[in-house]
Amino acid sequence: MKKKQLITSGAPGAIGPYSQGIDTGKMVFVSGQIPADPSDGTFPEGIEKQTERALLNVKAVLESAGCAMDDVVKTTVLLKSMDDFAAMNSVYETFFSEPCPARAAYEVVRLPKDAMVEIEAIAVKTKKNKGKEKKTR
Repeated sequence: MKKKQLITSGAPGAIGPYSQGIDTGKMVFVSGQIPADPSDGTFPEGIEKQTERALLNVKAVLESAGCAMDDVVKTTVLLKSMDDFAAMNSVYETFFSEPCPARAAYEVVRLPKDAMVEIEAIAVKTKKNKGKEKKTR
């Protein structure tokens, strides 16, 4: 299997020994994205804005592989508190159309840089997006 590392300035750089994403040619795996602004690393205030920023980061990595949010088949959402689930969900649903991807959501003790949310995604490349990878860096 051939795999290609995805690198985009539209999402925060990796803060450890991992890639922003991996493109296998058939599938795209987006590493967990925290709500860091890629230009300066700051986090927005509140779970709604943090969810939006994390999903914008996911979207940027997908776009670097020629994919879109509609190509996502599975996500995992990590929350600092399940008390934020409904607020996160209200933003999350604006990024996806039917059929929405499969999803798991967990409360965790702590996230990198004390984020309130982290989101990872898996997308399937289709005929419409194969070969449309963009260089964003």
